[in-house]
Amino acid sequence: MNRGQRRSVTVRAPGKINVYFRVGALQHDGYHDVASLYQAVSLYEEVTATASDEFSVRFGGPIDTSGLATDDSNLAIRAAKLLAKHTGYGGGVDLTVLKRVPIAGGMGGGSADAAATLVACDELWGTDVGRTKLSELAAELGADVPFALEGGTAVGTGRGDELSPALAKGSFHWVLALSNAGLSTPEVYSMLDQHRDDHLNELGEQPEYVKVETAVLQAVRTGDAESLADSMHNDLQAAALRLAPELTELLELGESRGALAGIVSGSGPTVAFLVSNPQEASELKSLLTRSGVSALVVTGPVHGARVIEG
Repeated sequence: MNRGQRRSVTVRAPGKINVYFRVGALQHDGYHDVASLYQAVSLYEEVTATASDEFSVRFGGPIDTSGLATDDSNLAIRAAKLLAKHTGYGGGVDLTVLKRVPIAGGMGGGSADAAATLVACDELWGTDVGRTKLSELAAELGADVPFALEGGTAVGTGRGDELSPALAKGSFHWVLALSNAGLSTPEVYSMLDQHRDDHLNELGEQPEYVKVETAVLQAVRTGDAESLADSMHNDLQAAALRLAPELTELLELGESRGALAGIVSGSGPTVAFLVSNPQEASELKSLLTRSGVSALVVTGPVHGARVIEG
């Protein structure tokens, strides 16, 4: 069948957790310099792209997607239109997104959709842009999109979109505790700025530029879960806990029942618990589920956006 006829391409892209996240001082342009260690985990979005004259997106999957935009503000639609504009492609695409990554959960689900869309449309349209250029386009769409494209484990600096791969050995076992209520990333950052202003005497001035500490890089390089548990950190966690105080109890519950450590992922409210092995992951998931918490077991690192059908 010739390219351009009605055929489909399906791509899956992973969600991520931030195992380390530092936020620099608020800058004059309203942004913060950040330093993050991202890990792609085995919770995937799937995007099926079907040839069309127009651009459209619909959602399915196990989570409630009724509140998601389907117009030009949707990140997947923006990704498709950006690629079409860059390549001069004259047609459109119907996108069907199977969502598994929590919405507004700090795990980059929307970014995974955008990354998967870029790969799917490039394949469907036969535009053959290449991975390097796709990464550049991904960076135009948002800080987490290039990472969803590449996957693995990576250091993100600047706005979070300046990526450098981090060596990682073996697999890490995580239990994700999911929340029904999303947290707005801008609100979490505002709360962090307010918290720092309120406690300036104790916290002191924040550095403008930040970096990922050597200890956390060494932990993933050696595949040492206990060392990683000791070195995980998230500057946004205190702000997320102020906005969603129930997360404090959740962290305490997991850490008191076998987790090596727990961390709010990114701006939250997803909490990631690091455990030693698959059996402990299964036990902690069961405990959280019995406590009324929706929980999933995942491993990382995993590959970024890849064609699985088409």
